[in-house]
Amino acid sequence: MAKVHPNVVPSPAAAERVAAAAADEAGEEPTTLTVWRKSLLFNCKGFTVFDAKGDLAYRVDTYDDAEAEVVLMDPAGRAAFTVRRKRLSLSGEQWLIHAGGEDEARRPLYAVKRGGGGKTMARVAPCTTAAGAAAPFVVEGSYGRRRCVVYDGERRAVAEVQPKEAVGTDVFRLVVQPGVDVSLAMAVVVALDQMFGRPSLLRSWSS
Repeated sequence: MAKVHPNVVPSPAAAERVAAAAADEAGEEPTTLTVWRKSLLFNCKGFTVFDAKGDLAYRVDTYDDAEAEVVLMDPAGRAAFTVRRKRLSLSGEQWLIHAGGEDEARRPLYAVKRGGGGKTMARVAPCTTAAGAAAPFVVEGSYGRRRCVVYDGERRAVAEVQPKEAVGTDVFRLVVQPGVDVSLAMAVVVALDQMFGRPSLLRSWSS
């Protein structure tokens, strides 16, 4: 069986490499992460994410099934993004992406909305109407099969979820194109898992 977690203990520079990768917009090669739909902590649900060198890149550890939020953390345990379910949404299921561990009262950065018609399974829209705001992203494909692509407003593929051979659907790849915030792309994956994962992190499933 393929090795899922090469280096579960982050190297001294692991957190710095993750931050540098997220901020580097001049790179020419896509960033490839291996995503394991499991927490390394006992009695937790979540994600464990490794970079191309096998070092821990991100983690999600969820203790409470009833809590409608998921925190994406870097290797040092610092919150990169918080994904929260929107309460009382009249336009379908939505998950809001907040920067870091910001309070829920603060305006979220993006809203991930289920559906959209045709091949579109979800839309990722910025939560601002300011001039110059980014156009919405669309997600097409099947998250359940781990085959889906995120397109920007110009129909450029900016991130892709791909199956990883011979290890089932709980381990897959996330490929992020240069110039795209890797942490944000992973936060979108977390939101997609809440909407399309069977079961999601915040529902009962075997750890």
